[in-house]
Amino acid sequence: MPTPQKALFNWSSGKDSALALYKILQNADYKVEYLLTSVNQQYQRISMHGVRVELLQAQAESIGIPLKIMEIPEMPTMEVYENVMFETLTELKNAGINYSVFGDIFLEDLRLYREKQLEKIGFKGIFPIWKTQTRDLIQEFISLGFKTIVVCVNEKYLDKSFVGRIIDQDFINDLPKNVDVCGKNGEFHTFTFDGPIFSKPIDFEMAEIVYRKYEKPKNQDLSNTACDTDDKSPFDFGFWYCDLIKK
Repeated sequence: MPTPQKALFNWSSGKDSALALYKILQNADYKVEYLLTSVNQQYQRISMHGVRVELLQAQAESIGIPLKIMEIPEMPTMEVYENVMFETLTELKNAGINYSVFGDIFLEDLRLYREKQLEKIGFKGIFPIWKTQTRDLIQEFISLGFKTIVVCVNEKYLDKSFVGRIIDQDFINDLPKNVDVCGKNGEFHTFTFDGPIFSKPIDFEMAEIVYRKYEKPKNQDLSNTACDTDDKSPFDFGFWYCDLIKK
């Protein structure tokens, strides 16, 4: 039997990451050596999701895969982000890792961007849930026993009442027709706290719900934004965040 190829997994803490990780772990061709997550250097929270590092660390511990945190300045330029990513991936490349796994579904421009950057370092991208219908994905996610909470919503698409909700059939039914059920146009972000990839659920409590609006950067970073096309820039609108605290 061939030796599995070493891979890193780009972990956001949310539902798409969780399902993509579940699928790649079933694939004997690859062995995930690390979870890689971008964290806001100033606030020590996952970029865009706003989840505290302590909860990210709890996820990695329960999953049983080492976590590698990539600290990014607040609102980085493309150049700054790409330099940090280049240094991080070069280090992992030297450790024998050649594949980078993503939970992307259908943003063509983002995939092309990722593959172009990976090629510079000699990595290949793997996309386990690419081009799967999002309605099928969310039903599979729920049926597998995953549990996830909405931690961030874009006010362009959803109001404050949606943040802090668990994704279930009621949540899906309540979504406006123009909102993708997986939030893949930047409508919402999630934190996954239980499911088949976890050895135990992540124990947390909900804290305050806060509103935040970002200034649009001159050079928008494709890999760190909620959505990745100019006509749907997440920086044109404010966000509601539900703060979660590890118990």
